[in-house]
Amino acid sequence: MIDFALARRMMVDGQVRTSDVTDLRIIAAMLELPRERFVSEADTDLAYLDTDVPAIRAVGSEQVRHLLKPMVLAKLVQAAAVKADDRVLDVGCATGYSAALLARLARSVVALEQDPFLVRLAGENLQAVGAGNATVVTGPLTEGWQRDAPYDVVFVNGATESMPRTLCRQLKDGGRLVAVVGRAPVSRAMLYCSVQGDVSGRPIFDAAAPLLPGFAAPPAFVF
Repeated sequence: MIDFALARRMMVDGQVRTSDVTDLRIIAAMLELPRERFVSEADTDLAYLDTDVPAIRAVGSEQVRHLLKPMVLAKLVQAAAVKADDRVLDVGCATGYSAALLARLARSVVALEQDPFLVRLAGENLQAVGAGNATVVTGPLTEGWQRDAPYDVVFVNGATESMPRTLCRQLKDGGRLVAVVGRAPVSRAMLYCSVQGDVSGRPIFDAAAPLLPGFAAPPAFVF
């Protein structure tokens, strides 16, 4: 029988703290959240490994989706500098782990998912962990959630092969978007900031993540 509390502590001490994550709110949230709840029962022994863990193994889901590697997740969230009064859009929330983490840091979280099976699971999981300030909504991931825009933070819960311009347009002035951008093995975590309608980005660390549905770059035209 796995001691999940010990596994959480080892994950934080061995993967998160050692990767220059110093925000004590993120560390406390990752120590509290039962990551094993957000994966399928068959994969609970993988929940705290240093890898992208499959979120589900069920016939009802459209595509295989993952929880981001703990280190990548924590560093992205730290780079987004989420404040207690922020409104956050979590794009591709999968089973809800990232939304639950963000909900412990922000005023409110809109957790966007397009897979109906995942929408149901995320809603159940968020309710179970007491994330009452997180709301799960359904729609295409690439379109974001314009209804509640603009946001202080947009968190892209996976990789995109190019700058997510539609999502950037849903940022407030001073808003931040974080994502893993590029095609593995040449990809990196990026921080985009919106200032008076102009969005600029800078790399923050080398990273890889599973590609989110719909976020592949269009094929280049060849003469």
